[in-house]
Amino acid sequence: MTHRRSRRGLALAVPLSLAFTAALTGALPSAASAGQAPATATTGAKGPELAYVVNTWPGHGTAARVKKAITAAGGTVVVAHEKIGVIVAHSAADDFAPRLREVPGVQSAGATRTTPLTPAATTEEGAPQYLPKGAAARARAAEGAEPLEADQWDLRAIGADKAARVNPGSRKVTVGVIDTGVDDTHPDLAPNFSAAQSANCVGGKADTSPGAWRPYNPDEDYHGTHVAGEIAAARNGVGVAGVAPGVKVAGIKVSDPDNGLFYPENVVCAFVFAADHGIEITNNSYYVDPWLYNCLADPDQKAIVESVNRAQLYARGKGTLSLASAGNSNHDLASHEILDESSPDDSTPVPRTVDPHKCLDIPTQLPGVVTVSATGVQDLKSYYSSYGKGVIDIAAPGGDKYQIPDTPEKNGRILSTLPGGKYGYLQGTSMASPHAAGVAALLKSAHPRATPAQLQFLLAAQADNPGCPTEPYDPDGNGTVDSTCEGGKRVNGFYGHGIVDALDAVR
Repeated sequence: MTHRRSRRGLALAVPLSLAFTAALTGALPSAASAGQAPATATTGAKGPELAYVVNTWPGHGTAARVKKAITAAGGTVVVAHEKIGVIVAHSAADDFAPRLREVPGVQSAGATRTTPLTPAATTEEGAPQYLPKGAAARARAAEGAEPLEADQWDLRAIGADKAARVNPGSRKVTVGVIDTGVDDTHPDLAPNFSAAQSANCVGGKADTSPGAWRPYNPDEDYHGTHVAGEIAAARNGVGVAGVAPGVKVAGIKVSDPDNGLFYPENVVCAFVFAADHGIEITNNSYYVDPWLYNCLADPDQKAIVESVNRAQLYARGKGTLSLASAGNSNHDLASHEILDESSPDDSTPVPRTVDPHKCLDIPTQLPGVVTVSATGVQDLKSYYSSYGKGVIDIAAPGGDKYQIPDTPEKNGRILSTLPGGKYGYLQGTSMASPHAAGVAALLKSAHPRATPAQLQFLLAAQADNPGCPTEPYDPDGNGTVDSTCEGGKRVNGFYGHGIVDALDAVR
């Protein structure tokens, strides 16, 4: 599970994403110009059963007609999000998507995976490094600190330790962790966990039964619990502290139990659920599978972009600000040519060269989503973090094995909670995004009436920008420049508007 991870432009359209759809269609490259082969004729034969998203004009009448068309085309409806015009369906018919695209009221339709359904990736870099059992109990904490806080260099880097004394965050603010599930029984998470705002969205339909949001396999699905701790681990004298230890955190599980992937229908469900359950902030430390970049010239990938965008715009319109990790590929997202060697990740990847202006990493490149790059203890961009002038909005600590802190463990990664009451280190833009989400939660606590657009402005305003490095960027010291920062002290490709500052957020 080592997947990589905006353009903003607030465009909550009426109805919902139609303005964005028109913008995409107007700028849509031809299949040839995007390097995609034109769709081939279909046979109507039976094949493996796949999942599909069907995007329609919003409205009950249209949805009812399209549901009938889905059945007539050999499909079954899983769930219909009528308020945003997205229907999730399953079908084994080879010509299912092309037939649906011809139905009046359907704007796009496409498969959400390239392999058959079975009886849904994240942006950490490497496996977790666990602390020995009982390490928290044996640790001696400084006065007013958590037992393991001495190794949380990231909190001090953004002033979160000092911010907690001013305003630890409001219980009226909830951050939804859209991820692999959250172990709400962890002693550092239990005090702040909101079960009423948690669910399992795998398959595209929310399951709110007790514990449905927990990881399927705690040894493998640790990612969401680590992220949740970075945001809101309680200051209760047990282990670690989160950036916003006074806010609530919810878990919305979207990772497939068989392969750990984050399929579009699951993510659509998560955004809609978060919006309808009063979640003010969502953290998205993943990219939507199976494509690292979804090319708009491909009808399936275009449908994926449209469905997820409708859902996140719906959430934004209901007052939810979403933050997403920039990715761990060290890609320049402002360039016009990127080699994608990992897609599709649910079958056999086929290397392709894409233009990130036409082939989007989602949700991070969707309008209104805050894109977060990663830094280490030296406030330098992490060696793995993707970047790009005009693409990165904000930066936050994500850890870096080459930037070593002066801490007891001298570990440059991020220490946080893991399932089963454990603790461990991870690094990645997956860890950067929740730091920024925690600061956004502090801002929402201090400014409860702030809209998502206003919170996004405040995030930029409180950030501290170190500017582009004055020396060639060579984090591993091998003599090769690994990436180039463009821009000035105010805004640049490595840090966007700057590195988040929790203390400034609550002052």
